[in-house]
Amino acid sequence: MFLIIGYLVVIGSVIGGFALAGGHVAALLQPVELLMIGGAALGAFIVANPMKVIKAVVTSIPQCMKGSKYTKARYMELLALIYDTLSKARKEGLMSIEADIDEPHESPLFTKYENVSKDHHLMEFITDYLRMMVSGNLNALEIENLMDNEIDTHHHEAMVPSHAVQTMADGMPAFGIVAAVMGVVHTMGSVGRPPAELGEMIAHALVGTFLGILLAYGFIGPIAKLIEVKVDEATKELQCVKVTLLASMQGYAPAIAVEFGRKVLYSTERPTFLELEAHVKGKKAA
Repeated sequence: MFLIIGYLVVIGSVIGGFALAGGHVAALLQPVELLMIGGAALGAFIVANPMKVIKAVVTSIPQCMKGSKYTKARYMELLALIYDTLSKARKEGLMSIEADIDEPHESPLFTKYENVSKDHHLMEFITDYLRMMVSGNLNALEIENLMDNEIDTHHHEAMVPSHAVQTMADGMPAFGIVAAVMGVVHTMGSVGRPPAELGEMIAHALVGTFLGILLAYGFIGPIAKLIEVKVDEATKELQCVKVTLLASMQGYAPAIAVEFGRKVLYSTERPTFLELEAHVKGKKAA
């Protein structure tokens, strides 16, 4: 929703300002210039990226139309799930959660938290490290290093679509110049025409530079930044899980372990201590 609003503001400000200054808006409608700029940018994008990156970009762009799923309610549900799991392991022994982590989508413990349990990657991250905890005595420092490496790999992989889109945005002003030069070449080849026609042809050529810059900084570049923001939010969620599980491995009680996880969240989504405590107790009672 905000993406559409932002685009409307960009168009309204630029085109509206041009019209208020006495410009002819129809002069900006140059489909041939758009074809040259957009086609060249798309072609360069295809050349520069393997198919898996192209598919990742196609998958990421629709997500930009949606609001963030990483809300305070989601984080409270995530921490409540980990709290319940660690509490069961503490009371009944680590082996008691083995069936839950082997079949998380059939476990009453996990399916109680639908918003979290349906996130395949998140559940895989949680269950993999819980499985390591069940398997025996582990060095917390080694597990922390492994978690950091996995989170870094996930972050790098998830950032590839953002980098690809940003690279395309960076090239669009240059393709706009290419379109403008092509228009100037066409104009120079028509020097025998009346001055009024030549002036119109030059104006059309300059629209290419305008469109390249506008598309780069007003439309394509913001998409790359939005993808990056969503990746950072996903990474922060994994960091929350990491800190909570490591605190448990170091001997802290589940109530304290989830407090460790709460403290690493962004302030805009971080629940207060009392909010989290009430939520955890409410889920436990249910």
